[in-house]
Amino acid sequence: MKKLILLIGFVFTSLLAQANVQLPAILSDHMVLQQNTTVKIWGWTTEPGEIVKISVDWDTTRYQTKAQYGKWEIAIKTPKAGGNHRMTVQGNKNEISISDILFGEVWLFSGQSNMEWGGAQELKESLDEMPNATNPELRFFYIPKSVADYPQEDVRARWVVCNPADMKNFSAIGYFFGKKLNQNLHVPMGLINSNWGGTPAEVWIPRESVEANAALVANAKKLKTYDSWSSRIAHNYNSMITPISKFTIAGVLWYQGESNVGQWDTYTDLMNSLILSWRKAFNNNFPFYFAQIAPYSGYGGVSGAKLREAQTNNLATEKTAMVVLSDLVPDLKNIHPTEKIAVANRFADIALVRQYGQQAGPILYPSYDRFAIEKNKIRVYFKHVSSELVVRGDQITHIFIAGEDKIFHPAIAKLTKNTLVVSSPEVPNPIAVRYGFENAVITNIFSKEGLPMNLFRTDNWDN
Repeated sequence: MKKLILLIGFVFTSLLAQANVQLPAILSDHMVLQQNTTVKIWGWTTEPGEIVKISVDWDTTRYQTKAQYGKWEIAIKTPKAGGNHRMTVQGNKNEISISDILFGEVWLFSGQSNMEWGGAQELKESLDEMPNATNPELRFFYIPKSVADYPQEDVRARWVVCNPADMKNFSAIGYFFGKKLNQNLHVPMGLINSNWGGTPAEVWIPRESVEANAALVANAKKLKTYDSWSSRIAHNYNSMITPISKFTIAGVLWYQGESNVGQWDTYTDLMNSLILSWRKAFNNNFPFYFAQIAPYSGYGGVSGAKLREAQTNNLATEKTAMVVLSDLVPDLKNIHPTEKIAVANRFADIALVRQYGQQAGPILYPSYDRFAIEKNKIRVYFKHVSSELVVRGDQITHIFIAGEDKIFHPAIAKLTKNTLVVSSPEVPNPIAVRYGFENAVITNIFSKEGLPMNLFRTDNWDN
């Protein structure tokens, strides 16, 4: 009888514990909340109709709601950047205190290995930075790799204050981006890491968004299966994006595409689906900045160039920007370029100018606009040229011209008043020009401010 009473008591205590109000991992000590806005605080309870109350130390408002079907959510106003603050969440039977809360700018970093890489992959730039990586105004939330067939509600992660050991394991691009914004904006930075090397974009998109497009479904079926990462639609989105979709962020940085060169023909639509579906899930029309994949000799045909062209087409989507990396590749045989600080700084400059209205480094990459045939020459016009174009070297390289036979020949090219005049004695009647339209080349036309011209072609041929 005594044992039975003890057992009943244990079961009763367990049921009470299960009825406690609970919070997701991303709402915890050391978190950074987006400043000067309204954010969601949410969680769960197993007690029907439980009343959840929230008090904060930055204002006198008493927030309260009633749980519905075991879930609750409260909208809370946040002040301008700063800290250290506290929040208390109270249910019928328990109370949760969150301490060391900062307000600042929150950014999400996602994609595959070039976004993932840092000191843990022996990246020298990260290892050299480690002794300097103690900063209480930088906070990391590193979402571990996981997959799920259906959308999940939480992740096994925690906020940590920037320190050398955790910085080593964090995205180098994410860290150096956050560091530069912190130095320029003088506000805390919440940095969320959610990436997985090797993954195609399909795994980061809700199933319904992919299945709405027959061409995307067809290409998704062609993806190879690997032991090291999933290739199934929505697998990473369900487990590594959905659980944080109620958390307010300032924007997203994305570096991915290497695993989709075989699907270059649908990649523009694929990424538009990703961008729009994420904005819908977060209920936030945030800026989405992405890196163009770097030149690499391992791609077949000109699939790498076509993927970079597809990424360029994504700039038609509002509030997007692209970082061109064609000059930041020390080794064309390495799919993981090691110059991550420069990439992070280019991202940061875009955010500082576009998102925060500050003056920063150049952000305009010279890009193809239109062309005109002038007898035996083609004149190419460009956009996003703030002052003038310059050539690094004795002559322009990796530029080709073709006639109606669609055979491209090395061309002679000269800059004239920020236009490019292209010709070849082997092509008396030219109709098309290509510049840098190869998998693995380092091109040499730049803006005067130092940013490389984006690759381009004036044709749409299959060859």
